[in-house]
Amino acid sequence: MRCIIAPMFAQVISRYGDHDVLEYTEIPTPTPGPGEIRIRVAYVALNAIEWKIRSGLLADILPQNFPVILGNEISGIVDHVGDGDHDFRVGDRVAGFVRGGGDAEYVLTTPNRVAIVPDELPLRNAVTIPQGVETARRALAELAVSAGETVLVNGAAGAVGSAAVQLLAGSGTKVVGTARPENHAYLRRLGATPIEYGDAMLDQLATVAPDGVDRALDCGGRGFVRRILPLVPANRILTVVDLDAPALGVPITMGPGPLELFADSFRDVLPRAAANEFATEIAAEFPLRELAEAQKMNEHGHFRGKIIVRVGAPDQ
Repeated sequence: MRCIIAPMFAQVISRYGDHDVLEYTEIPTPTPGPGEIRIRVAYVALNAIEWKIRSGLLADILPQNFPVILGNEISGIVDHVGDGDHDFRVGDRVAGFVRGGGDAEYVLTTPNRVAIVPDELPLRNAVTIPQGVETARRALAELAVSAGETVLVNGAAGAVGSAAVQLLAGSGTKVVGTARPENHAYLRRLGATPIEYGDAMLDQLATVAPDGVDRALDCGGRGFVRRILPLVPANRILTVVDLDAPALGVPITMGPGPLELFADSFRDVLPRAAANEFATEIAAEFPLRELAEAQKMNEHGHFRGKIIVRVGAPDQ
């Protein structure tokens, strides 16, 4: 049975360009087909890929068929279910991935891409988890970290970096993390030894890790790979952000496309966050109408945690 509701608001782009190509407008509300569920979006989390797509920076890699709605990391309430064998019901609180379209009041996805959010975890916090945990887990697996090693995480206060620190903490790995001084106490709470970015990094690293570091994960860019290469072999460094790193022999993990992002990559962390055993940080919150301002902040970088955009009621 088709479910027909009023049009919805969304942020739509019809061409590559600056922030002014975002258009807050009414469009038809999607109807779930077989094997799909529709979610009334509460929050969408920002990731760098969105502004890179919007600007045209990734046009050769990820060409767009305009008009498009971006946003692939959401939390919200299951609003309608299509035919299919799954356990989701209308009213379920969920977080996870969508195949684009998250910058809107309603979005479609498949049941294997979202997970139930425990009642104790606000949806505004749940939305900060999926992408950061998926990326961190994938990167640490590719980096092949072993217990007893010392790992340097660059950009350790960001969404991916802080997830990596927490996934490593308690595993027998010593973690050193770079961040601005105001985030050092936060990193200590997560289980990392903090040091500063930039020119001070190597001197401080020699003090806190006199025997050196075994592997390095770059979640922050800004010249980190070139700075650390004299100390760590290229095959023991991995970046998630530096597109120039492969020219230096350092691999970059680009990750799967939106069709290959699934809830199994983060599902187990949601109960940990609900029990205050996994920290989530919100750098800033914007309403959907102000998505352009949110993307401007996201492009600038250097913030703690994740930028989120409020779409639904703030008390969800």
